[in-house]
Amino acid sequence: IGSGPARALALKPRDMYERIGYKDYFEKAVIVLETEKPPPEKSIRLIAEECGVSPENLAVILTPTTSVAGATQISARVIETGIHKLNTLGLEPNTILHACGCAPIPPVHPEFKRAMARTNDAILYGGKAYYAVAYEDEEKLRKIVKNAPSKASKDYGKPFIEIFKEANYDFYKIDPNLFAPAVVTINNVKTGNVFRAGEVNTETLRKSLGF
Repeated sequence: IGSGPARALALKPRDMYERIGYKDYFEKAVIVLETEKPPPEKSIRLIAEECGVSPENLAVILTPTTSVAGATQISARVIETGIHKLNTLGLEPNTILHACGCAPIPPVHPEFKRAMARTNDAILYGGKAYYAVAYEDEEKLRKIVKNAPSKASKDYGKPFIEIFKEANYDFYKIDPNLFAPAVVTINNVKTGNVFRAGEVNTETLRKSLGF
């Protein structure tokens, strides 16, 4: 999984960048890769090519999921995770003016599957995201917020490691509605109204993190 400013050069995902009308232009790029091993030279050259920079101008930061750095940068995706869910529910990304969020950084685990599951649970059961939007249709906004948190998923309520196992370790078999912050709050600046849905699930978090 790749994250960081290089995505704005490569326009990944392209449909989202086209919708918001944004693109970066620069001769250098930085990408963060969630991986246990250094990528082969062929992959580095491909990333550089898609970013439109020479390989020597591409900085690659490696963050294994089983490390503190890996756990930290995944928890930091709580805002992005919420925007992706809001987008799938029909919220126009360009209506988002400001955003902030937080999620716990889980304890590190040496096994990849358990480390990955803990980082997911940190967002699904402990993540909070706040967005200030300028939205005309407030009734539609109310419905979007209601379905925005992870609690709207049929798979909600169990540690991710259990959900992943039941899906035969296939992400595509997991209900996509699950991938969202535990709590989503939206302030419509056009009316001043605030809508909130979801809750922090400390019981499932404790079970996931081994407390």
